[in-house]
Formats: sequence, structure tokens, C-alpha cells
Amino acid sequence: MKKGLLLLNMGGPNNLDEVELFLRNMFADPRILPMNGWMRKRIGSMIVRRRLEEAQENYRELGGRSPLTQITWSLTEKVETRTGVLVRPAMRYVPPFADPALREFAEEGIEELVLFPMYPHYSTTTTLSSVEDVEARCAAMGYHPKIRVVDPYYDDYDYLAIQADRIAEAAEGIETREYDLILSAHGLPMSIIEAGDPYEKQVEANVSALKTMLRCRGIIFKNIKLAYQSKVGNAAWLEPNLSDVLRRPENLKVLIFPLAFTVDNSETLFELEREHRAIAEKIGYEDYRVARCPNDGEDFAAFIAEKIGEEDA
Repeated sequence: MKKGLLLLNMGGPNNLDEVELFLRNMFADPRILPMNGWMRKRIGSMIVRRRLEEAQENYRELGGRSPLTQITWSLTEKVETRTGVLVRPAMRYVPPFADPALREFAEEGIEELVLFPMYPHYSTTTTLSSVEDVEARCAAMGYHPKIRVVDPYYDDYDYLAIQADRIAEAAEGIETREYDLILSAHGLPMSIIEAGDPYEKQVEANVSALKTMLRCRGIIFKNIKLAYQSKVGNAAWLEPNLSDVLRRPENLKVLIFPLAFTVDNSETLFELEREHRAIAEKIGYEDYRVARCPNDGEDFAAFIAEKIGEEDA
């Protein structure tokens, strides 16, 4: 069967005008706000109005757009070169949406559609939302390929090696035994976790496995901690919150690794590099470092190629 690959992600605004589109589509998603449609529309509109101006200013500081799309296109080219498979990105909330890629796949006679979630851990708010979106768009255009979804890879040895490599790169030139390593994952409301979402358990398993790999490599930190970022609203979210951890320091030398992200975006380059760095500087941290995501590294491209069964020998 002729195979095509979609890299699934939430996406990020490609310009300042898309910030509102991104927020409106996100908070119109029933997997993000699981409530009746009327209430979701009302609450979603309130959130967008409250967050729009600040969000636009944040992206303005990043050069007027998220880097996520550009990095993902670079990654698709590298995976395509390695595999010979047609590879395209499919963003959930802003272009490039799945439609153009699906039309291209249909025209090319792609019979097997492989979906690679750019989320290492499974959540209804990310993987399921993206997969359902692709399935709905396929049905709407009458395109019926065999669909295969790549399993969560948070505990895959090769992916853990990539995470460890990014931490090692950020720690180059320092004595890691003097530093705390904070593994920062995107937060989720407790209501979603309590409804059975496996995200928290998978994040914790990722932390445990990564600790073991770092120790086996001889990369020893003073402490390794898990924290959650990106909380929205006043509801209970996964704890501990990263900003609270930073405000109650046990060590004034820290390295932050964005555990739940595969591609750098506003939550890594703005939240971690700017907002949380400002907290650390105000408190008087001696050193505050942020590691990069896997991004479009050749190692990550090779990993994706292997996971879809098309890595060149």
C-alpha cells in the first residue's frame, strides 16, 4: 500500500492576525472545553477576549509568529528525504490544516495514512483531538485510506536518548551536580485527568525513565523535579506549577527541559525563556538554562522514520 505521513500538532500562529484564529479554534474544541456547545461557545469567547491582546503581544516579542510551523516544515523535509514517503504537517488550530495534505494524498493515491502525533504523551486534548480532526476531514472529502496512529513514545528508548541528548547539550560546560533539572510538562485541568486521561501517568513514567537514562550516562544532577506549566484560569490543574517551584527555590542553579514538547513554540521560547526566566532573575538565580526541544534534529527525523517503519538501512 502506498503510504503517506502526517505530523500532527496543535500549531502556532504564523502571523499576528492568526493569533485570534488560534485561540478561537482552540477554545471551540470540545476536547479542550468538554461541555455543551452553547456553554463552550460562551466561555470560549470570554477566554479569547481576555487573552487576545496579551497573546498578540507575546507573539510580537517572538517576531510576530510562532516558530513551530517553520521548524515542522524543516522536519517533514528531513523525514521525507530519509523515507521517500510523502510527509506533510497537519495543524489543529491554524494553517497548515490537514485538508491540503489530505487532498494531495488522495490525488497521489495514498492508501495508508500514518498519523504521527507530535505529542510524546497521549491526551484526549492533543492526540485524540488531532486524530479525530483528520478522520472527520477525510470523511468530509470522501477519502478513505487505512489510518494508522503511531503509539505514544514517551518511554521509547530511542526517544529518551534524544531527550537526554538535548539536556546534555544544554548542560555543556557546567557541573551538573550543582544544578537542579526541572522537567517541565504542559499542564492539564484536574477535571480532565479525573475523567480518565492517561497524560499524567505517562508524564510521570517519562520522568522515571529519563532519570534512569541520565544516570546511566553519568549525567548527575543535584535534584530532578517534575513541574507543569501553561495553566489557564482558576480551576485546579496538575501540580506543582513551574512558577511556584521557581519562587520557592532549593537551588539557585537550574536547567529546564520542556518534557512534553517536541518542537519549540511560544510555551518554550516565551514562557520558559522569558516569563519564567524573569521570575528567576528577580529572585536572584545564579544560572537559569532552558534546553531545546528535539525540533528538526536529524536524530528526531531518524526516530520518526523508524517509527513508521521506513528508515533507510
